[in-house]
Amino acid sequence: MTKSKILPALAAALMFGASILPQTAAACTRTVYVGDDNTVITGRNMDWMEDMQTDLWIFPRGMKRSGNAGPGSPEWTARYGSVIASGYNTASADGMNEKGLVANMLYLAESDYGNDTDRTPLVIGLWAQYVLDNFASVAETVEGLKAADFRIVAPKLPNGSAATLHLSISDPSGDSAIFEYVNGELVVHHSKDYKVMTNSPVYEQQLALTTYWDKIGGNAFLPGTVSAADRFVRASFLLDATTKTLDKNYIASVPGKTYANQAVAQSLSIMRGVSVPLGISTPGEPNIASTLWRTAADQTNLVYFFDSATTPNTFWVDFEDIDFSEGTKPKKLAIAGGNYYSGNAAEHFQEAKPFAFMSADGQE
Repeated sequence: MTKSKILPALAAALMFGASILPQTAAACTRTVYVGDDNTVITGRNMDWMEDMQTDLWIFPRGMKRSGNAGPGSPEWTARYGSVIASGYNTASADGMNEKGLVANMLYLAESDYGNDTDRTPLVIGLWAQYVLDNFASVAETVEGLKAADFRIVAPKLPNGSAATLHLSISDPSGDSAIFEYVNGELVVHHSKDYKVMTNSPVYEQQLALTTYWDKIGGNAFLPGTVSAADRFVRASFLLDATTKTLDKNYIASVPGKTYANQAVAQSLSIMRGVSVPLGISTPGEPNIASTLWRTAADQTNLVYFFDSATTPNTFWVDFEDIDFSEGTKPKKLAIAGGNYYSGNAAEHFQEAKPFAFMSADGQE
């Protein structure tokens, strides 16, 4: 594309992005990398305006739970064990279960859960955990959440911010789904094509961004702000452009010289490419903020990678080294407070009383 063509196209692109972007643009990004050999890695950035006191937890099968939303809340027993990253130690913000199903909670300012009291109430801090506890695949989750017909109850977060969120899931087949509540109704986007998700606008409008920018092409230029719309475009381009096979140019430097490790490195490099540096925030908008941490969930080999923006090391948790058997104790890997790890951290988890999920009144 020539310079004379680039400038008008850039102006049009910026106007288009601004026209669909709401006043409150949100943070966090999620991608699903699918290699040519069906290696599947889900990457995620957690962007927020303050430390969320995140820890990692191992939750075994057989844990008893309640929906914590008052009368009529569901009760269930976990069918599957999971490793999760907590938010404020009142909610599961991110995680993968032993079947390789991944759940990610991302901010969505436009969320409207409605107030239909005929629906089953579930507090928002348990939404992702309900999925990880009960389902083995995306298709099963889509069917299950539609049947459950939940009314999501969303008390304010501990810092007073609104708990307006949407949920993305993916599985080892590369299948993907996004769940949003719009005007009080659950909207489900289900397709292997839905590999990238940010926050605002609602996902239907994010897909419109893809359609528009595909015509322009990222090799000409890409939008570069920290807004959700711009990060969506950049993540989509980077995910599509990166090689999906073993790369002979770099594999000699990859641990074990394995494609699985290369794919994880690629996923994390994409997430770093759409991260927000520490120290950037927008007053009054806690969701436009620095990237606190990144995860890469290897759903093929069942390894959960954690990359903190405030510590020097990326570490991982290999599910082969975890006992998810019913009757085993929950375990915690303390990250909050500056703790850091290197390599496979599975052995560093310690038995601990599980945190209390938030309840409908906002109390633990």
